[in-house]
Amino acid sequence: MFPPIKLRWPPRFLSRRQPPTPPPTPAPTLNGVAEPGEVVWAWVPYEDDPTQGKDRPVIVVSRSGDGVLALPMTSKDHDRDAAQEASEGRFWMDVGSGGWDTRGRDSEVRLDRLVRIADADIRREGAVLDPALFARVVAAAAPYL
Repeated sequence: MFPPIKLRWPPRFLSRRQPPTPPPTPAPTLNGVAEPGEVVWAWVPYEDDPTQGKDRPVIVVSRSGDGVLALPMTSKDHDRDAAQEASEGRFWMDVGSGGWDTRGRDSEVRLDRLVRIADADIRREGAVLDPALFARVVAAAAPYL
């Protein structure tokens, strides 16, 4: 039989300080002001020709002055050409479907392209992402931005 172990309480590795408070989770509301965690629709210029573009959903990452910084979305499935996309410096993440697409199609977000959109250029609000999904998108995009 083993001798009894004397434990020191509280153990040295436990801090008596309060743990740090986690940053607040975005809690956007569809109130006419685009906020982090929302999916909004706006005209997004093409990279190869900024004079042309497409109306598409974007995930708002942060506010910036009188606009937002956002990551563009697409309903195109890039899982099939992920290696080719990565070789061109384009990285995507599946985010599933949501209220931003009336047809209920699955979407992907582009992780390496941050676009600035003026508030006046936001056409409409589409949905609010689940906070856990929004956190995963931000974490996945961080290495590229």
